[in-house]
Amino acid sequence: MADGPRFSVQEISDRLEIDDLLSRYTFAIDSKDWDALDDVFTADAQIDYTTSGGIKGAFPEIKAWLAKTLVMFPMTQHVLGNRRVTIDGDTATSRTYFFNPMGAPKGDGTDGLQLFYVGGYYNDRLVRTGDGWRIAERFEETAWMDGLPANLEIPT
Repeated sequence: MADGPRFSVQEISDRLEIDDLLSRYTFAIDSKDWDALDDVFTADAQIDYTTSGGIKGAFPEIKAWLAKTLVMFPMTQHVLGNRRVTIDGDTATSRTYFFNPMGAPKGDGTDGLQLFYVGGYYNDRLVRTGDGWRIAERFEETAWMDGLPANLEIPT
């Protein structure tokens, strides 16, 4: 067994803060609390959702696009899984698995939702700010989709 702790107290704290940051993203998206994203991303963050049919751009543009687009889905549930986090001082990178069931109204006029599923990876560059860790760059790497409604058109 190696001598001493594997992680310093600072690295444990950083990892817990980064884990909380990633979870805050999912809660903001799923509750459609767009202003909560201000505490997740840096003001100048660059975000790329193109692999899932979305857009790429600066945080203010992406925030407005999310508010316009995700209203189409009364139900979303982002679930985060395995994470690989590498911390280097006041910067870090992370790769996080995600599973995202989403529900859109059925196109046939019946009650209920047409569910579809998205899985992939969030590839992030994070920075420590005066207000804690924030995401400065996000690339959503969609690995698969299943059950996408045929009549669904995602605005760009």
